[in-house]
Amino acid sequence: MTQDRKTIEIIHPAERADTKKQLLLFLLVTYGVTYASGLLIWYGSAAGMVTIPVDMTVSNAQMFCPAAGVMFAYLITRWKDDLLPRWFYLWFLLLTTLILLCALLCILWPGQPIMRNGLSTSRWPQISQSVVTGGSILGWIALLLSGRKRRTAYGLSWKQGKASFLCILAFFVLTLVRAGIFYIASGQAAVILTLLQDETIWLSLITMPLIFPFSFAPFFGEEYGWRYYLQPILQKRFGLRGGVLILGIVWGLWHIFLDFFFFATPGGPVATLLSRFINCVPMSILLAWAYLKTDNIWVPAILHFMNNGMSILLANEYAARILLNPELTWIVLPSSLIVNGLLFGSFLFAKEFRKDR
Repeated sequence: MTQDRKTIEIIHPAERADTKKQLLLFLLVTYGVTYASGLLIWYGSAAGMVTIPVDMTVSNAQMFCPAAGVMFAYLITRWKDDLLPRWFYLWFLLLTTLILLCALLCILWPGQPIMRNGLSTSRWPQISQSVVTGGSILGWIALLLSGRKRRTAYGLSWKQGKASFLCILAFFVLTLVRAGIFYIASGQAAVILTLLQDETIWLSLITMPLIFPFSFAPFFGEEYGWRYYLQPILQKRFGLRGGVLILGIVWGLWHIFLDFFFFATPGGPVATLLSRFINCVPMSILLAWAYLKTDNIWVPAILHFMNNGMSILLANEYAARILLNPELTWIVLPSSLIVNGLLFGSFLFAKEFRKDR
């Protein structure tokens, strides 16, 4: 990456001369730290602990690992680059360390249980979320202090405002449509009317854009790793479409500890893992489309945030109750595949995947 007085030359992640070493460091952090922390979930389950607080705290920490992997790799291999946003990267790695520490203490020092939404839990998920909120505020400051040139050089700038807004709006509508199809297919069409009349849900949807700035860190943590860094490398090797499909698979495998010990369902861990692929691959396609269309990593981060938030709201249940009473069985997998494939997977045929990039 070079700089003159008027322009900034941006070298794509897949075009860097030290890609192999960076990729190794990225995988070491992204999968190594994630799987190591996943052992906490296994330990909590084997020890008979109240697993909800453990799993929530650990899963929250794991979302930071992909971006932490990218930043760690760049700090090691490109420290002398004047355009490297060092302070922003160091801030994120420090925040990642604090969140992982919360996950560890949730096991080693759970404290007295508290009741929340009728469930016995601990204070660590709340503490972890407070760290995320405070860290996110500091993150905007670190990002601002990095300067426009550094943000631009390392894919941190907001771009394509109109296209970005349209991608966000399209995802919002598609998510509502998907929820409606699932309710109708399951014979619960009346629930749609209930949701439409629920003022709390509408208020939550309206205020969602106001919440994102205070909780962006974990969602940015995944998308900066998957979409900004790994996606172009896989697309260069396997093509625009093939690279995105492979990314969906490796993204799904990244969740394996959560699928086997956290999101276990009546269908068993294998059904849960298959469901993960059915969700991750089409979602990977949609997020890749949004990123290719806007070249704005904040758009996939916002869509990821919306997906997690709207999934809970449109389920018409508290998040904890959803986790404690999963209803996934083998019989729902084909319908999920069809709906996700048609609504999200069909973006694989968009023009963004046909351009010569």
